[in-house]
Amino acid sequence: MNQRVVDVHAHAMPLGLLDFLADEGVADLSALDDGIVRIASPVSGVADGAPIPLPRAQFDVIQRLTDMDAMGVSHQLVSLPPFVTSADADDEDLALRIADHGNHALAELTAHAPTRLAALGLVPLGTARAVDVARRCLDELGCAGVAIGSRGLGRETDDAVHEDLWALLSERQVPVFLHPNSVPGGARLRDYWLPQLAGFPMDTVVAVSRLVLGGVLERHPMRIALAHGGGCVPSLTGRLDLGWTRKAVARTTPHPPSTYLRRLYYDSATFSPALLRALVADVGADHVVVGTDYPFDLADLDPVTGVLAAGLGPQDTAAVLAGTVTDWLGTAYPVAW
Repeated sequence: MNQRVVDVHAHAMPLGLLDFLADEGVADLSALDDGIVRIASPVSGVADGAPIPLPRAQFDVIQRLTDMDAMGVSHQLVSLPPFVTSADADDEDLALRIADHGNHALAELTAHAPTRLAALGLVPLGTARAVDVARRCLDELGCAGVAIGSRGLGRETDDAVHEDLWALLSERQVPVFLHPNSVPGGARLRDYWLPQLAGFPMDTVVAVSRLVLGGVLERHPMRIALAHGGGCVPSLTGRLDLGWTRKAVARTTPHPPSTYLRRLYYDSATFSPALLRALVADVGADHVVVGTDYPFDLADLDPVTGVLAAGLGPQDTAAVLAGTVTDWLGTAYPVAW
C-alpha cells in the first residue's frame, strides 16, 4: 500500500458483542455460519427476524486487512453498525450496556492492527448518560472519535437530553461520525430493502435539520461527518434555506441552514461520480472524506476509482482521499498512522 487512503465509514460487529446480544436474548446467532445474524427490532431498527448480513470481515481482522488491500484503503476508522444502536428502543439500560460491550469489543478488534485501524466508539443517543459513554470512549478506550445515530431511544438529535453531550464534543472538538439508524415513513418503507436504500438517507437530513434548526450547531459547533454523502442533506440545503427565509417558525438561527451545513464533513459514499463531483463543488474538497460502508453488501469496494471517476483534479482528489480526514480528525489523528 503506497497511497494513503483513509476510510471513515467502515463497520465491525465483533463476536464479543454478538455473544453479549445473544446472552441478552436480543440476537439469534444460529445462521452465523451462513453470514447472517438476526437482532431484535428495538435494538436493530429492522423487523424482527430480518436477516442482517454478517460477512466474516465484521469480526475477522485478517480478512479485513486483506480486503482493505484489495480496495486500495490504507486505514479505516471503524464503527459499530446501525443495527446495534437502539434507535427506537425504550430500554435505556440495555442500550447503554450494548454500547459498553460493543465499544470494548471494537477497541480490542482495532488494537490487533493499530497502524491501520482505529475505533469510533458508539455513543447511544436519547439518554443523559451518553456524555459519560463519550468520555469512556475517548479517555479510557482510546477511540479516535465517536459515532452517533440519527436518533436514539425514540428521541431526536435536538432533544435537550443531549445538551451535555454536544457541549463535550464541541469543547473537545471530537470527530463525530453521524450514521443514520432509523427511518421515517413506517410501513411505506417496509419492502425492497427500502429502509436502507431510501430511509437512511432521509433520516440523515431529518437528524441534521434538527441539529441546525434546533440551534444545536449554533451553540455547539462540532466536527461532524455524515455518512452516505450526507444522504438527502445536499439536495435539500436550498429548500432549508428557503424555509429559513420565508417561514418564521424555521428562522431559529442567526444564519441560514447552509452556513452550518457547509461546516460539516461528508463522506464519498454517493455511489455516483456525478453526485460526488456536485458534492465537492458545493461544500469543497476540504469537507469531503472517503467512506465505503464496508463490509456490507451496499459498500463501495473500489473507493479510489470512484473518487478518480469524479474528475475532481489532482489537488481536490488528494484532499478527498487522505488530506481532508487529517483536518476532520484534528488532534485525534492516531499517532500510529
